[in-house]
Amino acid sequence: MPHPASAQAGPWSPLRQPVFRALWLAILLGNVGTWMHDVAAAWLMAERTASPLWVSAVQAATTLPVVLLALVAGTLADIVDRRRYLLLAQCWMFAVATVLALLAGGDRLQPASLLALTFALGCGAAMAMPAQAAVVSELVPRPMLAPAVALNSLGMNIARSLGPALGGVVVARWGAAWAFAVNAATFLVVAVVLLRWRRQVPAADLPPEHFLGGLRAGLRYAAHAPALRAVLVRAAAFFVFAGALPALLPVVVRSGAGGGAGTFGLLLGCVGVGAIAGALLLPALRARLGTEALVRAASLLCAATLLGLAWIRELAALAPVMLANGLAWICVLSSLQVGAQTSVPAWVRARALSLYILVFASGMAGGSLLWGAVAQQGGTPLALSLAAACLVLATLAVARFRIGGGEQLDLAPSAHWPQPVVAAPDAAGRGPVLVTVEYLIDASDRDAFEECVQLLGRSRRRDGAMQWGVMEDAARPGVHLEYFFLASWHDHLRQHAHVTGEERALQDRLHRLHRGEALPQVRHFLGPAP
Repeated sequence: MPHPASAQAGPWSPLRQPVFRALWLAILLGNVGTWMHDVAAAWLMAERTASPLWVSAVQAATTLPVVLLALVAGTLADIVDRRRYLLLAQCWMFAVATVLALLAGGDRLQPASLLALTFALGCGAAMAMPAQAAVVSELVPRPMLAPAVALNSLGMNIARSLGPALGGVVVARWGAAWAFAVNAATFLVVAVVLLRWRRQVPAADLPPEHFLGGLRAGLRYAAHAPALRAVLVRAAAFFVFAGALPALLPVVVRSGAGGGAGTFGLLLGCVGVGAIAGALLLPALRARLGTEALVRAASLLCAATLLGLAWIRELAALAPVMLANGLAWICVLSSLQVGAQTSVPAWVRARALSLYILVFASGMAGGSLLWGAVAQQGGTPLALSLAAACLVLATLAVARFRIGGGEQLDLAPSAHWPQPVVAAPDAAGRGPVLVTVEYLIDASDRDAFEECVQLLGRSRRRDGAMQWGVMEDAARPGVHLEYFFLASWHDHLRQHAHVTGEERALQDRLHRLHRGEALPQVRHFLGPAP
């Protein structure tokens, strides 16, 4: 783990961390290979079928595995060794990409097999995404987290500018098989970096979570985390409609703009260049506009680029439209990713990020099929125009879900709960567990108490409580009993480890309202012995 003293929050400071720098460069190379694959697969499908629906299905085959596997991947990434897990994913993707290259080289790659292998490759990427996103917090200190996330977005868009252009050149000169082969080689590079990383795993005081319990914990956390929910809603409102552009661009180039694979790669490269420019301008834009206004303006700009692609056919005029689209994408994507990273604590980060990735992939896959079907029936200009109109309406409709609130939260572990006194020798194997906290509140403070304790109840549920409530003593008005249930004693001990500075601040407010001579009395009750 990097030493805290090295934490400088400049935009390039995370690259001074050796492991982060090596993994960032390796993933950058891997993303270049992925974009080369995407160009080769989409163009090969356009050549073989000339069908907008089949071409858009290529993108759907890439993103649909994320819809199916994101929650599974996020849960595993939080409960197993992330380094070994990522290594296994890289080996799987290397094998699939190699098969693609061999079939394409032998001219035996048919549309159905291309979709199936693209889907298999997407499965490997889907399993790796949450762990790859969550591992950033292990490689840099907390003050560098936001710059590190921004650098990851920048790396993806550097790849977005180089990969399509390289893919177009490779496909045009040597064929799709070579693009698939280069992609396979990039997975080996990432695997080598992971092998050299000596990850320090802290000793665990508790047994690891079971898979189903961990999955439920991630969903429960998201259900009671307003900052994360706002990010998920805004992501859904953007990607379903903005995804029409990458899904239908091959059709526009081939049928409308009259270009070839090189033109397709060039326009995708313009998107990447625009994204790089946007990443460099992003700190100044965010400081000037604020996160919320920036995301809204970028969404409207993206809608304008969809209209431009719908009706412009000259390559010279399409290039600036693609540049603007890249700038809009990086502004929205980086803001949403930072919002997702900073709205959750470390113990559930991969699961929370998997939900964000799930919304992203669902929007892209569903949007690709939707707008491909509309283009099949009514033409590509109509599909892109409808997507632009829907994006404007969606942006206005979800404006009340403001993002960026998580950046002000203190989600570091506070460790302020004292260890409970346990006399039962078999407590570890018993459950459920009932925890009660008794408060004495003046009548004049009742409203303040109700507001504060409801916020605390939300955090109890996030951290593992299956049921929570608060009651008042009928015989002694002003005596309030907070109670919550957990599945097991181990779950309650995990709750001790998960409590953050936000919960500590809420509890301090409640303690100031409490009129007893001592702190509120906490009691623990165990279920029957097994």
